[in-house]
Amino acid sequence: MRKGRLVFLDQVEGRDVAALVVDGQLQDLLVAPLDDARPQPEAIYRAKVMRQMKGQHGVTVDLGQGQTGFLKQAKGLSPGQMLMVQVATHAERSKSPPVTTKLLFKSRYAIVTPDAPGLNIARKIRDDDERDRLLAVAHDVLDGADGRLGLIMRSACEGVESDTLFDDIADMRDLAAQVASDTGDKPELLMEAPSPATRAWRDWGEPEPDEVIDSQGTIELSGVRDLIDQLYEPLAPLPDGASMIIEPTSALVAVDVNTGSDSSLGAGLKANMATARDLPRQLRLRGLGGVIVIDFAPMPRKDRRALEQALGRALRADGIDTVLVGWTPLGHFELQRKRERIPLTEVLPQ
Repeated sequence: MRKGRLVFLDQVEGRDVAALVVDGQLQDLLVAPLDDARPQPEAIYRAKVMRQMKGQHGVTVDLGQGQTGFLKQAKGLSPGQMLMVQVATHAERSKSPPVTTKLLFKSRYAIVTPDAPGLNIARKIRDDDERDRLLAVAHDVLDGADGRLGLIMRSACEGVESDTLFDDIADMRDLAAQVASDTGDKPELLMEAPSPATRAWRDWGEPEPDEVIDSQGTIELSGVRDLIDQLYEPLAPLPDGASMIIEPTSALVAVDVNTGSDSSLGAGLKANMATARDLPRQLRLRGLGGVIVIDFAPMPRKDRRALEQALGRALRADGIDTVLVGWTPLGHFELQRKRERIPLTEVLPQ
């Protein structure tokens, strides 16, 4: 496979697929679900409040078409009330997905936040002159919004022409206004979730890909399908013969780290550090979240702090909300990870 940062857009088993491959390694994978009736993250609905869920500090809302969502911290709402909600994340098939009333309209360069005024620029952009330029663009595009819209300028804005930024943000501004004006008295889908191709364009543009390959059969012919097929196996190879075994269960995801044939004194720490660097990618590609329990290879207790720091850095760079819970009395390490994706085994069965 060619070197570089490559984006593949294709169909696999009748589903739209986007794959990001960097120097021959699969970095990200987006697959459109077969069951489009299930509420998808980022989709926006006009919803109707159904009933309070005692003991769960929230309400069930009717999304229409037999679908429901769960809205936390819903004080002051009464049954029958209409409101707009956005699906926050996936849920297990038997449960209603979490929804929120804090709507976000995401583009490649910015995020428009209705009813949450304020202008924010990504911290990665540090040049004062550039930040001033971006603020000027933001003020221009939000002029006339009566202070009802907020805006987050993403790091991808840096160096992009002002006209391009203006048009991109204006599209999100107009979409937010269109959704807000769509009143009615029945639950209904108002904005569909983005397709894999749209998410790839929006989220994989920094740095710019060396090539975008958009043609039928390209995933099979390029060898990307072989990289995808490896994700169905529990074993994920690590350098120097080490490996981790990733096994999802109904309650949690178990990760077992092995040093392979290396029995040297530092083998455990070496395998564990390699796991810390690669585990976020493996979980993202496999679509796994919830409770993650890691059985790291044996190593001196004094090295635990360094391992935690390495794992924390990798998870922050990954971008999916994950909480490092810590070590258990039996020496395992626990994480709590947002269910941002449907498991690969469900969305693209082998």
